[in-house]
Amino acid sequence: MTDDPAGLRRSPLHERHAALGAKFAPFGGWSMPLEYAGGGVLKEHAAVRTAVGVFDVSHLGKIRITGPGAAAFVNACLSNDLGRIGPGRAQYTLCCDATTGGVLDDIIAYLYGDDHVFLIPNAANTAEVAKRLGAAAPDGVTIADEHTDHAVLAVQGPRSAELLDRLGLPTEHGYMSFSPGTVDGAELVVCRTGYTGEHGYELVVPAAAATGVWDALTAAGAEFGLRPCGLGARDTLRTEMGYPLHGQDLSPEITPVQARAGWAVGWDKPAFWGRDALLAEKAAGPRRTLRGLEAVDRGIPRAGMTVYAGDAEVGRITSGTFSPTKKVGIALALLDTAAGLAEGDTVEVDVRGRRSAMRVVKPPFVQPSVR
Repeated sequence: MTDDPAGLRRSPLHERHAALGAKFAPFGGWSMPLEYAGGGVLKEHAAVRTAVGVFDVSHLGKIRITGPGAAAFVNACLSNDLGRIGPGRAQYTLCCDATTGGVLDDIIAYLYGDDHVFLIPNAANTAEVAKRLGAAAPDGVTIADEHTDHAVLAVQGPRSAELLDRLGLPTEHGYMSFSPGTVDGAELVVCRTGYTGEHGYELVVPAAAATGVWDALTAAGAEFGLRPCGLGARDTLRTEMGYPLHGQDLSPEITPVQARAGWAVGWDKPAFWGRDALLAEKAAGPRRTLRGLEAVDRGIPRAGMTVYAGDAEVGRITSGTFSPTKKVGIALALLDTAAGLAEGDTVEVDVRGRRSAMRVVKPPFVQPSVR
């Protein structure tokens, strides 16, 4: 994975994307495809909802923790409870600040066994997560930052299983589990995870084998309606599901309690980073809460816009977009708890100087088909 002239890291598939006419954008220190020529966000979004799309998400981090007691160590640091799952399973979890409980990153943890955990954090936060784990690790537990050792390809959509079946890859394992596979002699890991709300898989592939696996997917995928998809469609798809994006809906200033992500916290665990602060906030009640908003008119909400109830400011948009599926504006917003807003209530959002009416709703905005 080489750097581009702007100093951004490049995926091992960069040349494949360029050949497809990709529009690139900086993301987490990487130059990644935003959308492709001949498609664009709307067509790419539709492909994932109706057929199958493939995303290069190699910018995501990769951290391997090994050694005696590795799983117990991770469990004492990250928020969720690895004791809830067994080997071969994956879990959504959070790396919180030990003092404030703010979210430093959200992570997928893959549990191989008591002595082996593989983490996929967000690109921009990988070094910090690895640093904090390394500083806390006991003797015998090794923290290996493998960020550029692997590519990650997300194959998402109702026909994703058919496509992987055609390549001889495992598809029958359950949601939030993983299994080994091989494509053209390249060993990889097939994970039943994703960020779209659709049935799908994420392939963790050795970086040197990424081009061959991409080519195999795109060649076999033609009959299934496969379309390469960029980070633009990834954002509209995840927003329709109400999935948070770190740096917007989760951050060091936004706790799991505020983000309604308490389901990803092992509240009964004796230890995890930020435990005391989060227990106190949970008991007292958060001062603000992440809620869904759906436009009543033609307004398109965007991150940073102010939310009003009458003349009072009651919050701000953290993520906002046009929903290609529902054909309306949708958003996630941090709303003041004291405002007492309930589902069905109407608020107004300042959209470029004009008040736009929006209804408070419970995400997801579109019914997911993950199974």
